[in-house]
Amino acid sequence: MSLTLRTISREQHLAYVQSLPSASHCQVPAWADVKSEWRAENLGWFDERTGQMVGAGLVLYRQLPKVKRYLAYLPEGPVINWYAPNLDEWLQPMLAHLKKQGAFSVKMGPPVVIRRWGAPTIKKGIQDPDVKRLRDIEADFIEPRAFEVADRLRRMGWQQGEDGGAGFGDVQPRYVFQVPLANRSLEDVQKGFNQLWRRNIKKAEKAGVEVVQGGYQDLEEWQRLYEITAVRDKFRPRPLGYFQQMWRALNSEDPNRMRLYFARHEGVNLSAATMLVVGGHVWYSYGASDNIGREVRPSNAMQWRMLRDAYALGASVYDLRGISDSLDEQDHLFGLIQFKVGTGGEAAEYLGEWDFPLNKLLHKALDIYMSRR
Repeated sequence: MSLTLRTISREQHLAYVQSLPSASHCQVPAWADVKSEWRAENLGWFDERTGQMVGAGLVLYRQLPKVKRYLAYLPEGPVINWYAPNLDEWLQPMLAHLKKQGAFSVKMGPPVVIRRWGAPTIKKGIQDPDVKRLRDIEADFIEPRAFEVADRLRRMGWQQGEDGGAGFGDVQPRYVFQVPLANRSLEDVQKGFNQLWRRNIKKAEKAGVEVVQGGYQDLEEWQRLYEITAVRDKFRPRPLGYFQQMWRALNSEDPNRMRLYFARHEGVNLSAATMLVVGGHVWYSYGASDNIGREVRPSNAMQWRMLRDAYALGASVYDLRGISDSLDEQDHLFGLIQFKVGTGGEAAEYLGEWDFPLNKLLHKALDIYMSRR
């Protein structure tokens, strides 16, 4: 197949994404409006024989301080045939185009899964004192073609992002936790929950916790809970304006793209979450909770409702997003994986993010700049 690459309209890009079973929420055209501090471009790959579009990518451009040159970033993209034997015929025209646009470096995140570990396997790993990381355990599923993709990228001159293996150095998470929903009944999904999860869902029901969907007007209440969480978990929260912009941008593209949930008890909101939907892929994207009312288990109740809603939408996967690959109980991120493993889903390792320095000097300067921030 001979390929050509060119800039496309947002409408063309959206139509292409809608023709697929799914794509990352970071690769829909509206994501450019969420990341409004970046300049954006929509790219399309076309089969020269048929003129048909066969791939797409959202590129975000960030200007280097004081220089008219850009970092070009394709988060969790581009959306192409990653297993094609002629992968360089897809990526070389992209690099040439981005260089023309003034990019000094390109960063991308191939949406390719290398390994998967089921919940029982992870639980065994947690109990083994010799196991410190996910990759210390034999995976339940390995995708051999993913290793071929990595080899091809290296041969082309792409470099793997420096993340020290923990999966949090990448801009997008390298390790995620997912609950597969395709060809399963909801009963089967619930049976996969561990005892603690099932008990906590019952406890929330008994206590009268109700889970409701909110709208744009409820984002201030979301922000209140999110800021409480930020203080407790010691991270810098995004401002309310970011979530308002996210809501407007994503839901104007598709009214069902972003949802907001609250778990409340006796009229008080105790936890909240945002959910993103692209085709058959549903993500739990941001979560927040108060310091009070934990004994009525609002977070479990909310996740169960979101899972059921994802199932009702016909989703094939409910994605709980990032985890660290650390299975060390002393690690501050351990609680995150422990909570998610309770859903009975599976951890997935992606290929991670890759860089192509088009100008080695400026690329190095960016590395130094980022490390000092």
